[in-house]
Amino acid sequence: MTPMSTTEQSESQPSPTTATAANPTPTTAPARFWDRQRRLGVGVVLIGLIATVVFGPLAPSKTARFTLSEDAAGAALSINGQLGTILFGLVAVVAGGVLLAGLARRFQTTVLSLGILGFVLSFLCWQVAGKFLPLVDTASGTLQLAVPLVLGALAGVLGERSGVVNVAIEGQFLMGAFGAALVGTMATSVWLGLFSAAIGGVLIAAILAVLAIRYLVDQVVVGIVLNLLALGMTGFLYERLMQTDAQSYNQPPRMPEWRIPGLADIPVVGPVLFDTNLLVWLALILVFVIHFALTRTRWGLRTRAVGEHPTAADTVGIRVRGLRYLNVLLGGVIAGAGGAYFTLVATGSFNKNMTAGAGFIALAALIFGRWTPFGALGAALFFGFAQKLATYLSVAGSSVPSQFLNMLPYLATIIAVAGLVGRVRAPAADGQPYIKS
Repeated sequence: MTPMSTTEQSESQPSPTTATAANPTPTTAPARFWDRQRRLGVGVVLIGLIATVVFGPLAPSKTARFTLSEDAAGAALSINGQLGTILFGLVAVVAGGVLLAGLARRFQTTVLSLGILGFVLSFLCWQVAGKFLPLVDTASGTLQLAVPLVLGALAGVLGERSGVVNVAIEGQFLMGAFGAALVGTMATSVWLGLFSAAIGGVLIAAILAVLAIRYLVDQVVVGIVLNLLALGMTGFLYERLMQTDAQSYNQPPRMPEWRIPGLADIPVVGPVLFDTNLLVWLALILVFVIHFALTRTRWGLRTRAVGEHPTAADTVGIRVRGLRYLNVLLGGVIAGAGGAYFTLVATGSFNKNMTAGAGFIALAALIFGRWTPFGALGAALFFGFAQKLATYLSVAGSSVPSQFLNMLPYLATIIAVAGLVGRVRAPAADGQPYIKS
């Protein structure tokens, strides 16, 4: 027999990653130890140690009261501030340790949420020691502050699930807020103001749709330009009209709050959900409606198809551009209504740049919520709670500097998008213009 050549020997020997008769299971590379779960575990352990070692000694040994009423009476939970700070900090440490040990593969989100909740409760026990935190007012304020973020994020869901990036939510908020204040004042009607807010949002959405879908302009650049356009236009008209004659142009009626008898008397939930204004109900209803429409209707199926594979959708007869136009305009209506919150509910008048970046936080809520209506709702509530907490601590005379408290909503946005989301996947065709072949 003649000896085999080197090439023949290498071809006859099995590769480490191929299956053979003797070894039918293919060899795979070992799993990486420092995976995402363990990295999150390190982070949760660190914030738990900060809560335990730093917050604990700083917390006064006074009672922290979490009440269901507007005063210190009727406490739902009372705990020694220092004890609660250390106890909940240890909860975060334990949750982080479970993640770090790799013991929460199937319950990673639950354990992570428990660790973050422990840190938040530890911080609250430190700040509320010797004071009280009204839970109903905090929950109601959180929901109110989340309303424009929910509506803005839903506008983003409609656009991006069909393949159009909507960075112009901030501009739609501004135009909606301006239209609601101007028309609401001139017509002395809150409902005409709300209708005008929707029209203002549609105007920005229409420009975005034409430039991005028809003329194939970069969608992110168009969104930024439209934000600047809305900022400049509303600022100019504010100075020329509203600032010179606020009585005639900038005193819209406030949106009334409606109370549903019986339901409003339910403890905690009743005052929050059933004794409030129309925009709160509109935002919550739209979350359910859009979720159902995206998952259970022909329109939703076509929207998701256009956002993932527009060419394939076109081959089966779906009008890709027409559906994108429709969704972007519907998003403009919803975002414009979100802008009405700032003038018809929150302040009662318009001011320059009064949205203060809320459109970008709504965009972050969209990403944090993984392009789903319920995810966007949860993210918006998270950001709304951060903003409400900052306001409460400022009024309560917190020892934390006010500058840091004002950073809380934006800091929460950065942490959520950069650290908690992980690897999220946007719709495959998101931001990509469609050119019909």
